[in-house]
Amino acid sequence: MALVPVAQLLAEAENGEYAVGAFNANNMEIVQAIMEAARLEKSPVIMQASQGAIKYAGLSFITALVRMAAEESGVPVALHLDHGTSFEQVVRCIRSGFSSVMYDGSQLPLEENINITRKVLEIARPIGVSVEAELGKIGGTEDDIHVTEREAMYTDPEEARYFVEQTGVDSLAIAIGTAHGQYKGEPRLDFDRLARIRALVRIPIVLHGSSGVPDEQIRRAISLGVRKVNIDTNIREAFVGRMREELAQSPGEIDPRKILGPAREAAVEIIREKIRLFGSAGRA
Repeated sequence: MALVPVAQLLAEAENGEYAVGAFNANNMEIVQAIMEAARLEKSPVIMQASQGAIKYAGLSFITALVRMAAEESGVPVALHLDHGTSFEQVVRCIRSGFSSVMYDGSQLPLEENINITRKVLEIARPIGVSVEAELGKIGGTEDDIHVTEREAMYTDPEEARYFVEQTGVDSLAIAIGTAHGQYKGEPRLDFDRLARIRALVRIPIVLHGSSGVPDEQIRRAISLGVRKVNIDTNIREAFVGRMREELAQSPGEIDPRKILGPAREAAVEIIREKIRLFGSAGRA
């Protein structure tokens, strides 16, 4: 099956009142794990590559891996750029074959964020590539992007309305209390803010930094209009945790397949759990 735009998956999620999982693809084994989980759960899926993943694996390798996985999966798959912070990087990913991109101008003044997002839309929309933007700063660290607790700020609902009106973006990532990386305590999402934004912005809402957010909060966020949920840290924890277990049990093992194989299976299980939580199982 050919890659599809994220906007198509989120439109279907909107009609069905569920969310689609966006899972970070960092290497071959994790790409395989995401696809196996989606296949077993009969779920649409978004595979996304961050700037760090692209730097590690290479843009052409990431694109080829996901495209091949999508062709063999039998379920709808999107390939999405996660947190692209420059216009040039967005263009490179589109040329490489990504079906969706995120331009993250949340660190910029509002009008500058709007202007660059418009430029991205001008090149993406005519060729069917969907565009996600971000408004508000999500705390924590994602690859090379770091936002301290002091710098993190929630998305202003009226600003979100203005931003969407001025850009016509396909989906919007908002800051309502999530953070990238591992949480120090239990996160508490601002559901009143989410509801206000949703009332003003009638496009799919994206929740970043969702690893570690309690299931009941994820379910409530989806009920209030979140249609794309990003997961990375939970996959890393499961994958690396199983690798450590295998190495502890067999410290003399030198066959990487015997270490990475079980790690891949651990990743499959956590991704399947998330797919069921988001309500997308059986929606392919």
